[in-house]
Amino acid sequence: MLDISLIRNNKEFVKNELSKRSLSYKELVDKVFELDLEWRALKKELDSFRAKKNEISKQISKTKDEELILRSKEIGKKIKELEKKEKELLEKRDLLLLELPNIPSPSCPIGEGEEENRVVFEVKPKKLSAIPHYELGVEEGVLDFERGSLISGHRFVVMRKWLVKLNRALINFMLDFASSHGYEEVWVPHLVRSSSLIGTGQLPKFKEDLYRTQDDLWLIPTAEVPLVNLVRDSFIEEKDLPLRFSSFTPCYRREAGAYGRDIKGIIRQHQFDKVELVSITSPEESYKELERKRGIVEELLKRLELPYRVVELCTGDLPFSSAKTYDLEVWIPSQKKYREISSISNCTDFQARRIKARIRRGNELIYPHTLNGSSLALGRTLVAIMENFQEEDGIALPRALWDYSKTEFIEFKRTSK
Repeated sequence: MLDISLIRNNKEFVKNELSKRSLSYKELVDKVFELDLEWRALKKELDSFRAKKNEISKQISKTKDEELILRSKEIGKKIKELEKKEKELLEKRDLLLLELPNIPSPSCPIGEGEEENRVVFEVKPKKLSAIPHYELGVEEGVLDFERGSLISGHRFVVMRKWLVKLNRALINFMLDFASSHGYEEVWVPHLVRSSSLIGTGQLPKFKEDLYRTQDDLWLIPTAEVPLVNLVRDSFIEEKDLPLRFSSFTPCYRREAGAYGRDIKGIIRQHQFDKVELVSITSPEESYKELERKRGIVEELLKRLELPYRVVELCTGDLPFSSAKTYDLEVWIPSQKKYREISSISNCTDFQARRIKARIRRGNELIYPHTLNGSSLALGRTLVAIMENFQEEDGIALPRALWDYSKTEFIEFKRTSK
């Protein structure tokens, strides 16, 4: 959440910065500013009536004057009316404030759309074509889209046999790798309250993309949500920073805005697995932590011997809560293109303000910065391995997975043969 004082004192700056994301935010900033002006004027009037009532109460205690008692009651009624209006106005302002995204970092490319993103590093692919993972998966009997659809509907799949074991090998590999870089592995709930999603910025903006239960709990779209909320309503000692958490969870998203894209395969599913990396840092260290996190995920891709590239997102493509984001994209031979496999973001103090997490710095309380990133999206990692390491008679696994998978080579035993 943006600091309301920033809008009060630097409205044009906020409008100009958020217009780099979308011009529509200019009008929203003006509405927040106007509501805040109205609220402050009402609060000033309310405080004036409260002061009058306090003064009259002091006189009544000395004189017991009937007229003063009546006057005090009248003022009391007025205060109640103003308190109700003040509360409603504050709630209206704060709800609009929640719809404003984070201010982009000055280093982000300005623009909107993939063509405005900046490729900052690229590993060229060796394999330029392959049997698509979904065709291979069906032939091998390891991807069952019919059963997935029968059980749960469109964009669900059943994984079987060696693909399940490879998925488990990747989970353990990624968690161990995160631990070796100082991340504490955490097991977290998969159902969260609305306040947790508001805290990380998924609500209210992305309500339609989320799954909600009848008792007002939500299935997590990413482990970022519970991991960031580990420091909710807390005071962090600065000496304990940085805090680094990792967690493996299934993730659930409606993919409502992606209808018609990636219909075939497991690139875009309503349920997918991910190992998430979250950091809590001091404001001065967050961009250094962003580069560290990027380096960790790049090293993962190098260990898996996968061709990839790093893309710095332009202002119009930034995630809602992020000030700066790198997308790491892996080469998918059957599509002859790079596809996002990890997204690494610095949310600065945007989420910390929402969850009321603070750092003790001497006698001062300041907001920490929060960062998140996918270790690697597991489904897309499976796709990349199935296609980039595909041979005529099987899949030659990267060396990093040999100990985890207990094999070096997965031999094809296609059901169609």
